[in-house]
Amino acid sequence: MPYATTEQLGAYFGADGESESPSTIPEDAARLLVRASELVADHIVTAVYDVDSDGNATDGTVIAALRDATCAQVEFWLTGDEEDDILGPLQSVSTQGVQLQMGAGENRPTPMYLAPRAARALRRAGLLSGVVGS
Repeated sequence: MPYATTEQLGAYFGADGESESPSTIPEDAARLLVRASELVADHIVTAVYDVDSDGNATDGTVIAALRDATCAQVEFWLTGDEEDDILGPLQSVSTQGVQLQMGAGENRPTPMYLAPRAARALRRAGLLSGVVGS
């Protein structure tokens, strides 16, 4: 179950008033929210917080942080490209011969970058510590 709904995503896009936020909800918002929730859950796997019998957070601060982090992750993907999170970051480049290498190399895990705003929301709620991201 995603940490945010499409309605909450729309409210998030309108809440900060920043021009980078998309003006409309994408058609695949439900899918993006599920994927973003999976990524957020992976980053807070060691966090300790109260949950109900279904495993859902019960504290309002935690619920809001999970919602905001999920929406921030979707925003990050929409203003950049979700493909970067799937394929991995640019690893090398050559200018004259125009060579690019995308994705994780043999010695690197597939990237799972948490958006900076998502990381901040989780850190403020005490769910995440340290530096996360690219």
